[in-house]
Amino acid sequence: NLFPAVDILKDGSTYTSFGTEPFTPNNKLTYSTIQFQNNFSLFMKDHKLLFGLSVEKYHSENVFFPGSQSVYVYNSIEDFYTDANDYIANPTRTTSPVKLNRFQYRYSNIPGQTEPVQPLDVIYGGIYAQDEYSFSDNLKFTLGVRMDIPIFEETGYRNEAAEKLFFKDENGNTVQYRTDKMPNATPLFSPRLGFNWDVFSNKTTQVRGGTGIFTGQPAFVWVSNQIGNNGMLTGFERLDNTNARPFNPDPNAYAPENVTGAPASRYELSLTDPDFKFPQIWRSNFAVDQKLPFDLVGSLEFIYNKDVNGVYYINANLNDSTANYVGPDSRLRWKGNNKINSNIDNAIVLKNQSEGFSWNIAATLEKPMSKGLYGKAGFAYGVAKNTVDAGSIAFGSWNNNQHSGNPNTPGLGISSYTPDTRYFLALSYRLEYFNLGATTISCFFDSYTNGRASYAMSGDFNGDGGTSNDLIYIAKDKSEMNFEQYTVKVSGVDKTFTKAQQEDAWEAYIQQDEYLNANRGSYAERNGVLLPMVSRLDVSIAQEFFMEFAGKRNAFEVRLDILNFTNLINPDWGVGEIVRVSQPLIARPAATDGTPVYRLANINGELISKTFTNTASLFDVYRLQLSLRYKFN
Repeated sequence: NLFPAVDILKDGSTYTSFGTEPFTPNNKLTYSTIQFQNNFSLFMKDHKLLFGLSVEKYHSENVFFPGSQSVYVYNSIEDFYTDANDYIANPTRTTSPVKLNRFQYRYSNIPGQTEPVQPLDVIYGGIYAQDEYSFSDNLKFTLGVRMDIPIFEETGYRNEAAEKLFFKDENGNTVQYRTDKMPNATPLFSPRLGFNWDVFSNKTTQVRGGTGIFTGQPAFVWVSNQIGNNGMLTGFERLDNTNARPFNPDPNAYAPENVTGAPASRYELSLTDPDFKFPQIWRSNFAVDQKLPFDLVGSLEFIYNKDVNGVYYINANLNDSTANYVGPDSRLRWKGNNKINSNIDNAIVLKNQSEGFSWNIAATLEKPMSKGLYGKAGFAYGVAKNTVDAGSIAFGSWNNNQHSGNPNTPGLGISSYTPDTRYFLALSYRLEYFNLGATTISCFFDSYTNGRASYAMSGDFNGDGGTSNDLIYIAKDKSEMNFEQYTVKVSGVDKTFTKAQQEDAWEAYIQQDEYLNANRGSYAERNGVLLPMVSRLDVSIAQEFFMEFAGKRNAFEVRLDILNFTNLINPDWGVGEIVRVSQPLIARPAATDGTPVYRLANINGELISKTFTNTASLFDVYRLQLSLRYKFN
């Protein structure tokens, strides 16, 4: 990049959120796997035995260099213009005339290094045994056990300076870490039991289910993060509320004059608990399939999952909080330095927890294909809760996890992947005529919850170093609101929003928002906002023309698919909705008595007033797809 990335906070607007590592040049991942698997089966009178082993060799090289082009975050567009113009007038200056909200820079710390490669090598082996036991003609059991063991090669970088530092875990205990210590090779056992019961031995009523522990591979980047963030491979600087890093168009203006391969002067850490285990869940399900009149088949199924080895993150370099806000919103505050070790930006540790769970219930009614007609209808509802929806970046997973208390102990919240409600209907009719051709008309109707959203503060409200992740407190009434008057420019003209105007607008906003209005006097929940359901109908028409070739019937097919047919009928149908502003309150410095202060977001010079707005993706509009196919029979 010829110029550094500039992320601008438009003071008071909805575009106040900024990523801590929003720009990621030179990011690439190469990987390879070699797999071996061998099974041995033994068939007996009432038993089908299976024994096997598998071995996988995984190797990857991840190059991840975010922020290496310098990141400048300003409090307003005017501040950016002031700083940029000051650079033009004085390119050699050492301070900025304005305070930046944040500055970030990541640099190579190894002499001659062109790419900060993170090598990861894992051998993942497993052995397993299974017995399919026919207890009777209509009852079968499947019993099995599997043992997996991952072995990480020591490809990390050792930072002897970092391992002498002291940190704190989520319980306040003093801890130390080695940057090169990969997870221990820990055997993971997965016992399982399943059954299938033909109740009346005539395949009219079938009861099936099972329970067991299931082991899965994690996203390996979770572990390889520590190979990249250790103070040896790269250095990292992040300064908040500073004028010591004035704008400079040279991306390397603030690079160290000399790097020797010794630990960088400032850096961030990604660490993995030595006892970290691959994810495991305990899963149980129970289902009934029943033949019904008119050749229908009904199914009802319930599935429950519980974390055995889930994942979560802590920032072990986070200092103890020093205060609480005063008033109804009395959450923890970090005033002043929030870092235990001032030269360590953060020390994010990947650990295991067993808090998360999910469950899902589903019912279907199916009409098997008969005389050209097929149909199936279904309903499903589910809930998933966890302490974090982990991403690929360690700090991002911790920083972007919304909470209302201590970020190292956020507690259970609704997962971004919770399934919620879904209905569907599939119909298809095929008509053949005179051995000349066939016409098939199909449709699929799908109605589902469009996702969830969180209401969080804009900025680092509690001072813990994480931005835009502090869930808002929902005021009971105007007496609990603490707005600050502010002014923005609209078409070059100043426009001021008074405290009273913001109180009135926020009160009206809460009343029109179903979630906020139902939860007044409490903190918003992570992913607590349920987005409106979206309903779409897809239609397909296929015309086949039969022909004989080599004594067999072949067919040429012309097919037209109309995706989101609902939107073709009416442009207001089949369109999803999302939260227009998920960060409605903008954090400001607390009052002298510790009372929280904030501003209400505005859009184009108008205070926010409406929760939802339409999405504008490819799936929100109708699409026509014409295909030609030749079928060999």
